[in-house]
Amino acid sequence: MSDPASEATPLELFRLELEERVEHLNSGLLLLEADPGSRQACDAVMRSLHSVKGAAGIVVLPPLVKVAHRLEDFFVAVINGEVVLHPQAFALGFRCVDLFQDVSRLSADSIREWLAARSPELDDLVELLGQLLPDGSGDSPAPRPSGGEIENPYTLTAEPASSAGPAAGDRVVRVEAENLNRIMALSGEMLVEAKWLQPFADSLSLLKDRQKDLQATIEALRLQLSEAGQGAPLELVEKARSKERECRDTLTERLGELELYALRTTNLSYRLYREVIGSNMRPFSDTMVALPRMVRDLATSLGKQVQLEVLGKGTLVDRDILRKLESPLTHILRNAVDHGVELPAERIAAGKPARSTIRIEALHRGGMLSITISDDGQGVRFEKVRQQLVALGLFSADEADNLSEAELCEHLYQPGFSTAAAVTEVSGRGVGLDVVSSMANEVGGTVRFTSVAGEGTSIHFQLPLTLSVVRTLLVEIAGEPYAFPLARLDQIVAIEIADIQVMEGRECFMLDGVSIGLISARQVMQFPEAAQGAGPIPVVVISDHAKVYGVVVDRYLGEQDLVVRPLDPRLGKVANVSAAALMGDGQPILIVDTVDLVRSIDALLQHATLQGQASLQPQRQGQRILIVDDSPVALDLQSRLVVSRGYQVDRAVHGLEAWKAVRDGDYQLLVTDVEMPEMDGIALIQTLRKEPRFRHLPIIICSSRDSEQDRLQGMEAGADYYLVKSSFQDDTLLDAIHQLIGPA
Repeated sequence: MSDPASEATPLELFRLELEERVEHLNSGLLLLEADPGSRQACDAVMRSLHSVKGAAGIVVLPPLVKVAHRLEDFFVAVINGEVVLHPQAFALGFRCVDLFQDVSRLSADSIREWLAARSPELDDLVELLGQLLPDGSGDSPAPRPSGGEIENPYTLTAEPASSAGPAAGDRVVRVEAENLNRIMALSGEMLVEAKWLQPFADSLSLLKDRQKDLQATIEALRLQLSEAGQGAPLELVEKARSKERECRDTLTERLGELELYALRTTNLSYRLYREVIGSNMRPFSDTMVALPRMVRDLATSLGKQVQLEVLGKGTLVDRDILRKLESPLTHILRNAVDHGVELPAERIAAGKPARSTIRIEALHRGGMLSITISDDGQGVRFEKVRQQLVALGLFSADEADNLSEAELCEHLYQPGFSTAAAVTEVSGRGVGLDVVSSMANEVGGTVRFTSVAGEGTSIHFQLPLTLSVVRTLLVEIAGEPYAFPLARLDQIVAIEIADIQVMEGRECFMLDGVSIGLISARQVMQFPEAAQGAGPIPVVVISDHAKVYGVVVDRYLGEQDLVVRPLDPRLGKVANVSAAALMGDGQPILIVDTVDLVRSIDALLQHATLQGQASLQPQRQGQRILIVDDSPVALDLQSRLVVSRGYQVDRAVHGLEAWKAVRDGDYQLLVTDVEMPEMDGIALIQTLRKEPRFRHLPIIICSSRDSEQDRLQGMEAGADYYLVKSSFQDDTLLDAIHQLIGPA
C-alpha cells in the first residue's frame, strides 16, 4: 500500500500539520482558561505556535508567519512574567486558532489566494496581537489580579494535550474509508470460510465412526464363517478386514492433519479479523475535538459558567459510530448549556456553585459502548412539557396530568418538539433529541433520558462497539434462521400456555407485573401459521420508546457474533430487515430491524385482527419420542432440547418403565442411557429387538461411557446411534434424530 503522504505537495503537508496543531492549540488555550498559572499548558501552546510559524515559513506564507510569531511572542512574555493572561488575550488567541482552522480546511491550491483576499483583516489581527505585548502601542495588558486567579466563564477538566502528534514516533498511513471497508469485508468472509473446515472435519469423524461399524460387521461375519467352517469366503473376509484397516489408518492420519490445519486456519483468520477491526477503531477523544470550543463559546455568549469533564477519552469506538456521534453530542451539549445550565446568580440562589458541571463519560461495559452525558442544571421543566403536549393537541389537559415523568421524557424525542419560548440561534426548533434518538436507532443501540427537577439531566447511550460485528440471538421463523441484535432486545422468555391471557380480543402475558402484547413472528412477516408444539413458548420481547411487544418465534438457535453485510441498495428498504450476514457454515441469514418490526406490529394491530389463542395451543400429533435416563438433569435437558425442535416427548427413568411405555404407546424413536436401575439400556434394547414390531424402532444411546468396547456393545445390541455425553452437543442429538425419523 503506498503512502499518500509521500506523494503530497508541500502545501498539502502543511495543511495536514496545521489541522493537527489546531487541536493542540484549542486544548491548550482551554486548559489555560481553567488554570492560567499552568506552565505546562503555556509551554504546549507556545511550542505549537512555534511549529505553525516554522511550517508556514517553509511553504512561504508570510501572513500566517506574522500571526503565529506575534502570538508566540505574547506567550513567551507570559512565561517570563512580563504580562498576564486576561480575557482579551484569550479572545484574540481563539480568533487566531479559528484562522488556522479555516486555512486547514481549504484545498492546498487555494490557500495563497484565500490569504491574499483577507490581507487587511490579517494585518489588523497582527496589530491587535502586538498591543498585547509589553511594548505594544495599544492599551496595556490587564494588571495581575491580587488573588492570583482570573475568573473564567468556562473551564475544561481533561488530560493535558501533548505537543506531539497523535502518532509520535510511529508512521501513519492514511487509508480511504472505502478501502478499509473492503478489507474488513474480505477478512470477515475469510473468517467464515475458515470455520467451514471444522464441520468438514466433523463429517470425516462421522465417516470414521461408520467405518468402525463396518469393522464390527466384518468381524461378526468372520466369526460366523469361521464357526461354519467356510474357508474360501473366510479368506475374502480377511482381505476385507485388511483393506478396512488400511483405510481406517489413512483416514485417522489425514483427519488428524485436517483438524490441526482447521485449528490453525481459524486462529489465524480470527487474529487477522481482530486486527482489521482494531484498525477501524478510534479513541473517543476524536469526536471531542471541536466540542470544547463550541461549549466554551456558547457559555460565554450566554453569560454562563460551565465546567466540562471528559472521562474515558481513550475508549475505542468504531470509526463509523464515532462519525455519527458528533451531531447528537453537539445537540446534547448545546441543549445542556442553553436549557439545563442556570445563570450564575440563579445557581447561587439555589444553593449551587456558580459554575455548572457537564460530564461526558465513555467506557466499554458488557460488550457495549456506554456513553453518559450529564449536567447539574435545573433539569427538565415537566410542567412546560405537559403544556406543550396539550398545545400541540397530542393530549388533553387531564391526560397530560396523568403522564409520568418517564413518559414525559419519552415525548422529548418527538420531531419538532421543543419547550423553548422562542426560536433563537441556539435552540427552539425542536430538532435536538429527535436527532439523538434517530442516531441510536440507526446504529442498533438505545438511548435513555432521565431528569430530576432542580438536580440535572442525564442522557445515556448504549451502543454497539462496532457496526461491523453484532452479537445476535439466532431464532427460527417458518423454517428459516433470523438474527435479533442482542442490544435491541428487552428480554428473552419462555412462557406456558396457561400464562397467556386474552384482553380486548388480543393475547398477552404478564412480565414483571406489566401486561405485554403477544404476537406471532410468522403473522407479522406474513408466513403461514403453524400449530404450537408442546412445552414452553419461546418469546422475544422488543420495544421502542413507548410500546413493548412479545414476539413468538418457532425456537431459539443460540447466540452468535455475525459479520454485518449491508443489503444491496437496489433492494431499497426491506421490511423488518436491517442487514444480512453469513453464519459459520456459510449459510446466509437476515438481521431483524426491531424498530421496523415494532412499526409493523403497530400497523397490523390497527388494520388486522390477530389470530386467537387457538393458534398457540399444542396439538398432540406428529413424531413422538421416548427419552429414558435416571438422571433428572440429563432427562430434563434432553427433553427440552427435543421439544424445542417440535417433537413430542415422553419420559422414563429406567429401562423397565420404558419397556412398559413402548409396549403401550406409539413412539417413532427411543433415546436411552445405559447405566440405569431396574433394567439398563443394553438390556432394554435387546428386549425390544426380540419383539418383531420393535425390531426396526430407531434407537439412540446417549451415555457417559466413552470406551470403544462400550460403543461396540451398544451397536451390537441394536442401537442405531451411540452418543457420548461428555462430548455431547445440542446439534449432535438433533441431527441424529433428524436423520433417523426426519423433521417433527
